[in-house]
Amino acid sequence: MPDKKDDQTKNNDGNQKDGNQKNSGRDQLNQFLTPRSSYHGEFTPQNLAFNANLQEFAQRVSLICSLETGGKVSSVEAYDDIKKLWKELKASKKNLLKKKKKKGE
Repeated sequence: MPDKKDDQTKNNDGNQKDGNQKNSGRDQLNQFLTPRSSYHGEFTPQNLAFNANLQEFAQRVSLICSLETGGKVSSVEAYDDIKKLWKELKASKKNLLKKKKKKGE
């Protein structure tokens, strides 16, 4: 018969608990608050990096809109924050995604 100490060191699925369980909860919270979708486009490191930047932009804009709707930030402050994020995304696009030359140029 296992003693109570053995029961306390196992979680609900019978796996041993370790010091990373607290981090796991934090990771789950982070994934819930800022979910990331898989990239399905043409794979290049630049496309992948820009996609990550684009997803982060969308998450931040959503958060800023929610804060403005809830009255936590003013409309002007929300606009300024989103404008700043847009400029950062635009610079990211310029640096990561160089325009391809068209035929005849």
